[in-house]
Amino acid sequence: QQVEKYGDRIALRCKSGSEWRETSWRSFGEQVRAVGTALIDAGIGEQKTAGIFSQNMPEWSIADIAALCARAIPVPIYPTNTAKQAEYIINDAEIAVLFVGDREQYDKAMQLFGRNEFLKKIVVFNEKLPIAKSVDVMYYSDFLAIGRKSGRDAELDERMSRGTPEDLLTIIYTSGTTGEPKGVMLAHSNTIFQKERHDRRLIDPNDNDISLCFLPLSHVFERIWTYYVFAVGMTNNYLDDTKKIVEFIQEVKPTIMCAVPRFYEKIYATVLNRLESAPPAKKKLFKWAIRTGAARNVKKRDRKFVGPWLALTYGLADKLVLSKLRDVVGGRIKFFPCAGAPLSQEIEEFFYATGVFICYGYGLTETTATVTCHEPHNFKFGAVGKPLDDVEVKIDEANGEILIRGGNVMKGYYKKPQATAEVFTADGFFRTGDAGFFQENGELRITERIKDLMKTSGGKYIAPQLIESTVGADHFIEQIAVIGDQRKYVSALIVPSFEALVEYAKERGITYATREELITKAEIVEFYRKRITECSKEFAEFEKIKRFTLLAKEFTVEDGEITPTMKIKRKSVAEIYKPMIDRMYAE
Repeated sequence: QQVEKYGDRIALRCKSGSEWRETSWRSFGEQVRAVGTALIDAGIGEQKTAGIFSQNMPEWSIADIAALCARAIPVPIYPTNTAKQAEYIINDAEIAVLFVGDREQYDKAMQLFGRNEFLKKIVVFNEKLPIAKSVDVMYYSDFLAIGRKSGRDAELDERMSRGTPEDLLTIIYTSGTTGEPKGVMLAHSNTIFQKERHDRRLIDPNDNDISLCFLPLSHVFERIWTYYVFAVGMTNNYLDDTKKIVEFIQEVKPTIMCAVPRFYEKIYATVLNRLESAPPAKKKLFKWAIRTGAARNVKKRDRKFVGPWLALTYGLADKLVLSKLRDVVGGRIKFFPCAGAPLSQEIEEFFYATGVFICYGYGLTETTATVTCHEPHNFKFGAVGKPLDDVEVKIDEANGEILIRGGNVMKGYYKKPQATAEVFTADGFFRTGDAGFFQENGELRITERIKDLMKTSGGKYIAPQLIESTVGADHFIEQIAVIGDQRKYVSALIVPSFEALVEYAKERGITYATREELITKAEIVEFYRKRITECSKEFAEFEKIKRFTLLAKEFTVEDGEITPTMKIKRKSVAEIYKPMIDRMYAE
């Protein structure tokens, strides 16, 4: 339908070096058919799997949609996964054909090829990559050619006609902050349900919108959003390297873009860092503009009258300050969906004051992404919005756990009936593992991941995410991992924001040769102690960070310290930094 409707309009865009590569809806449709028929030719049966092990690029989505058209089940693998992690998924999902993106994924796939009982064919997206070409290891263009020559178009059409809403759409393996990954089974009916509910909730998404795809497509958030983008007819822009996001966003100027709170935290920290060294008059102007923007935009949100004086001063504030802040994220924002971790209320309020509506929400892989999200007008900062239409959400009175029932909830965990049974109540509600409560206005607030709750040796319960999001909002802090389970008091491992810290050291004449030397300086440690104390003043005494260690290196996905969506892998961090942590508890 979309191919017929939009024809030569641009559907997909990707930047390769300095050049833009554009794919029309017509070409998108043609490639989908070619890949779909090639998958049939490769022996992929109906409701059998095909894997995608790649960074974001148009070919990712083409392979995904093509597998669905062949009535197969596309299974994503995070591009940062190790060969061992990829092998677990290939074995569990019995993947025969694997699409890979670049050198990193190709090398890992080739380690498994030939010794893995399931993996029979590797298709490489990057045509510039030297590969060991064979009948079963080929470039994407070779795979397209096979499909075009296969003569299986009628078979592809027949498969599509046999598809049902209850067919499996995908198996998404949770990155797992604890234990081995579980394959979440989502059906076509789940995405159909979500499409209809998002149409009702969001601010007029339409085919003139520009979306920027930079969260991993392997993650449910970006993946389900991308389906929505295609259903609405937007243009999707693919970013394969998240380190380029700031320059990319200013070039693409998206109207809509999914992001995690970390993205906004980094921008906020950069803005505040630059403000630190600004002259007093500029600081005063900035603060006035933010106050004015907040006053006007909150009135607009609440559908209250904006008086002539506020309208006039807002116009000035917007021209001098606010529009320039919006330009940092492209300047054409309609709304930016955000989920995946706690978002500091301070940061949410700041962006709203500038005119950036962060449509903050809550969801899980098991719920086909969104459960709740902000309505454009009726929301409060700090909450995650009201449930989507026809999604039942209730709170377990025993432990405050959020329970969900609705057409967005998964079919279960692949090959894990026991694990599936454990996460459903007798009346069919899914146990999220998250704790929360409803506000008076009907919006949900998340308090903690239940499994993350820590208990000190004194028997006090600690909610580490709350501490991390509160203290971590400080623009001198890049990352933070709170420690405290079965310990006498709370401690933390902190990665400074070195951009801000280097500037601070320079202003105060603090000399050093390396990052390692800088973070051991007594005045730097004391500086952080004061900032942490200030951020923690609302906490109970037992929740306050008593000791901390500054780290010279960021937590990374590659080192197993965080998940691809930037969540702390607490067990891994506890093991990797054990000697350092133990020193914080030495008498």
